Parts: sequence; C-alpha cells; structure tokens
Amino acid sequence: MRDSVFHILAEAARTGERVALGIITGVKGSSPQKVGAKALFYSDGRIESTLGGGCLEAEVQQRAIRSLQTNECSKFDLVLDHDFGWDDGLICGGKVFGLILPNAQDKGERFWRELAERNAERTWAVTDDFSIVGIDDADSGSVFLYQEIIHPPCNLWIAGAGHIAQAVAPFAVQLDFKVSVFDDRPALANHRFFPEAVHISTEDWSKLATRPFPGKPTFGLIVTRGHRHDALVLRDWIQKPFAFVGMIGSARKARIIFDHFVEEKIATAEQIQRIACPVGIDIDSKTVAEIAVSIVAQLIEKRAGLR
Repeated sequence: MRDSVFHILAEAARTGERVALGIITGVKGSSPQKVGAKALFYSDGRIESTLGGGCLEAEVQQRAIRSLQTNECSKFDLVLDHDFGWDDGLICGGKVFGLILPNAQDKGERFWRELAERNAERTWAVTDDFSIVGIDDADSGSVFLYQEIIHPPCNLWIAGAGHIAQAVAPFAVQLDFKVSVFDDRPALANHRFFPEAVHISTEDWSKLATRPFPGKPTFGLIVTRGHRHDALVLRDWIQKPFAFVGMIGSARKARIIFDHFVEEKIATAEQIQRIACPVGIDIDSKTVAEIAVSIVAQLIEKRAGLR
C-alpha cells in the first residue's frame, strides 16, 4: 500500500523504535525509482519499502545507519553510472538526490497516523533545517527541501460480483483503490470471495441509483451477469461525475447499448464517448486473470492522468 511507510512510522512512534527515513527528492535521467520513493532503515540492517534496491539502496542504508548513530540528517547525491552500479547491475546513468532523516518517528504517532489514514488531502514537508512539518504548521518564510501532497485513495465502484469482479477487487485494493462491490446476489457478494477491505452491498439494482456519490475521484466498473443489468447500471452511472467508467463486453455490445441510449435520449453522444467498452487495455487477454490485469492497468493509467 502507498501509505505503509507512514503506518510503520506511526507504530515506531508509539513503541519508541528508532528508524531513519530515506526519501528520493529528485532525479535526473534514468533511475530505478521516482521522486517520493521512501524507505525506512533500522540500525540492525532491516529495510522497509525500497528506494530502488541494489547499490543505491545499499549506499543509502550505510548512511542511514550512520545517521542513527550520530543523529545527524543529511542529503545524498548519487550518480548511477558504470563505476557506481556495475556490481549490482544498476547502471541506469541517471542521478538521484535525496534526504536521510534519522529518528523520523520522533515527529509523533498522530502526525504519521493522519498521513497514513489519508482521510483528507494533506501536505507535509521537510524544511531546509531538516524539520518535518505539516504544511499548515510551517513558517511563512520556510524553504522546503521536499514536500508532498497526500491524496485520499480513489474509489472504485464495481457493479457485479462475478469472476471478473472477484479477480479485479483484491488487485485494486493492493493498488490503493477504495473498493466497493454491488450485486443483488448475496451468495456471490460476500467476503468469502472478496477481501475484508472491500465494502459490499447486496441490494436490488434499482437501489444503486439512490446511493450517495463520493466527493473524491471515483472510478466505475460494470461487470454484471448480463447485458440487461449492465445497461441498467450504465443508465444511472452515465449521469454521475465518474472519473472513468468501463464496461465489460464486445464492441458489438457497446454499439447496441450506446445506440439505444442515444436514440432514447438516455445519454448524449458526448456522454457515450466517456464510457470504455470493452474495458481494459489491449493485451489480447483471454483468461479471467488476464482480463483483470488489463482492467486494473487501465484504471492505473486513468488515475495517473488525474494528478
């Protein structure tokens, strides 16, 4: 999960365990990780999360352990060239900048817990004296070495609890979507088939239209047991401000449903253009698992386009 580092820092703050936080704050050229990548380093050699592995991470780990001994914050500036990375195969050719913040847990359990829970958009930063701050708490003249906006997770509403939904939902949970599944069949829509983190609603399809729509970005996936139910859900969802809606099916199915919607004035041609059917990127998928990969890949792509 994206917030795992913050969860671990909150727990370290609660228990008093000492840990150094490493952050990649800038890159030039090719690198194994992007800006914002984080890892936690312990004095006994443990590492949680990753800055990219290989010699880069090994070098930062040495510096982080030393920082825990001296309690001194530092910057790093590493060139990933032939000389630096040959032994580990890390010869990306780029340059990586970052920070090492020993005893980051000292910022406090509440601070890290609020970032981890992500109930609202928050911005945190590291100032030029290596202080960790919430952006609202920073002095007006502060200079930041690093700052990051923490967004609430995007919602994913899945209409249908069949094989495709059962494959997509756990994958999407791991990839930081807040997943809800809707179906009128309790035998399928239950936590025997879906992770506990998935919210499940078993109601008549007509009740779905009365559910309050979340304020944060929401994605929709329509994978019910047939064309009639797909069209019933789409009739409602096409009027809602989804960031993206995808529907399972063939191009022929899409054409039939879309033509009917336009002819009956259920939706405009512009609204129809926003619906992806068949949903998923084209990887010549055939199995349920392959279809799920293609769908989740498209969700990730669309989410990235929002930020």
